[in-house]
Amino acid sequence: MGRKRRAFAVIVPAVVLAASACNEVPGDGSVAAAPAGHVQKYRAGHGVHTAPPTGGAQQNGGQNGDGQMPGMGDGQMPGMGDPSQTAAPSPTDSGSPDPTQTDPNQPGDDGQQNGGQNGDGQNGDGQNQNGNGQNGDGNGQNGGGQGDQSQVKPGPRADQFADIRQAPPVRQPRRSRAASTGVFASNCGTNAGQKHSNPDNVIVAPGVQNGAHHIHDYVGNLDTSAFSTDQTLAAAGTTCTNGDQSTYYWPVVRLRAGKDGSDRAAQSQADGNTGSVVTPAKVRIQFLGNPRSKVTAIPRFTRIVTGDAKAASKGPANAHSQWTCSGFENRAFADKYPLCPQGSRVERVLNFPSCWDGQNTDSANHRDHMVFPDPRTGQCPQGRKAVPQLRITLAYNLPAKALAFALDTFPEEGHDPVTDHGDFINVMNDQLMRKAVAAINGRRR
Repeated sequence: MGRKRRAFAVIVPAVVLAASACNEVPGDGSVAAAPAGHVQKYRAGHGVHTAPPTGGAQQNGGQNGDGQMPGMGDGQMPGMGDPSQTAAPSPTDSGSPDPTQTDPNQPGDDGQQNGGQNGDGQNGDGQNQNGNGQNGDGNGQNGGGQGDQSQVKPGPRADQFADIRQAPPVRQPRRSRAASTGVFASNCGTNAGQKHSNPDNVIVAPGVQNGAHHIHDYVGNLDTSAFSTDQTLAAAGTTCTNGDQSTYYWPVVRLRAGKDGSDRAAQSQADGNTGSVVTPAKVRIQFLGNPRSKVTAIPRFTRIVTGDAKAASKGPANAHSQWTCSGFENRAFADKYPLCPQGSRVERVLNFPSCWDGQNTDSANHRDHMVFPDPRTGQCPQGRKAVPQLRITLAYNLPAKALAFALDTFPEEGHDPVTDHGDFINVMNDQLMRKAVAAINGRRR
C-alpha cells in the first residue's frame, strides 16, 4: 500500500506539468482552444455585434479571431498601437495595402468605420490586455496607440497617373433641331483659403459630422453643413454674384507632400487624407441644355449627386468622373489622374444627371429621381423631363508628376480618381430659375 501511494504522488505532478505545457501560447501567434461554441463579440463602429461561433478560439493578449494571423500572438503586428506604423505610403510606394494591416470590414455608405479595425476594441470581449493598454474602451486604445492610426490606409498608385495624350476621346451626342443650346452660369468663387469646407455630406449623411470622411470644398450657400435644412439654406447668404443661393460641393485635391495646417488635420490624417489642400485656380459653374429637347425648371431644394465616392470598392456603375487638362478637353480619363503639359492645368469635369421624374426633389438612394440621358443620343428616358444640366469644371495648378497629388476619398477607396463626385442642392429662387431656363432654351448665354 505504501508503494502505491508513492507512485500516485509521482504521477500527479507529471500530469499538471503536461497540462501546463499544452496551454502555453507559442510565439508564432497560435492559440489554445477554448470551450466549443464560444461566441466572440466585436465592436463595429457604433455598437457591439455578435459573431457566429468560431470553434472556441480563445482571445489572448491582443489576438484577433482565431489568432492565426502572423504576429498576432505577441501583439507585434505592424501598427498595433505604434503610431510610427501609420505614415502614408512614400512616393515610391505602390500604395497597395498590406493584408495584415487592412480592415476586412470597410466603412459603409455613411462613412462609419465598420468593425475589423486593429485596436478598436474588437478582440474577444473587448477587455483583453495588450501591452499596457486595453482593447474595447470604444476609443480604439491598443497598447497606448490610437486604433484609427493602427490601420495603414491605401494610397494612390503610380499606375493611376498618365499623360493626358493617352486619354480616350470625349464623345458628345449630336444635337437635333429641337435642342436647347443656351448656357446659364453662376460665378460663385473658388473657396479661397478654405473659408467654407468640412467633412460632412448633408445629402447622403444628414446630421452626421464627418459623414464623408473626406473634406469638401463649398461655394454658393454659406450655411451648408451636416445640419443644414431647406429653411436654413433659404435664409443664408451666398458667394454667388447673381444671388444664387444653391450649394455646390466636391472633395478637395491635395499635394501629398504638403502639410495640412487646418484644425481638421488630425481627423483627415485618421481618414487617410494627408497633404496640403489645393484651392482651384478656377471654378466654372454652368447649366446646359439638352441635345434633343427644351428644358424645364429644376424645383427648389432638389438634391442632385453625380459620381460615386465608393466606385473603387463597389464598381464603376455610378462613376462619372472626367479628368482632363486645359487645352485637351476633347480627351479625358475616367480612372486616372492626368499629367498635363507645361502651361496646362488639371481639370475635373463634373457632369450632373438632368432627366427628372417630374415629382420628387430627392430619392432614397439620391439617384432615382434624377438620371442621366442616353449617352449616345442625349435623349431622356420615357416619362422623364429634361432639366438644365449642371456642369462644374474645376481647374488646378498641379505638378505633372505621378503620386504628387490626389483626391480626398473614403479611407478604403485609396484616393482612386474614379471616385470623384459632386453634390448640388438647388436653392435658386423661382425668378432666377426662370431666367436660367429662358437663357438655355433661348440659345443665349
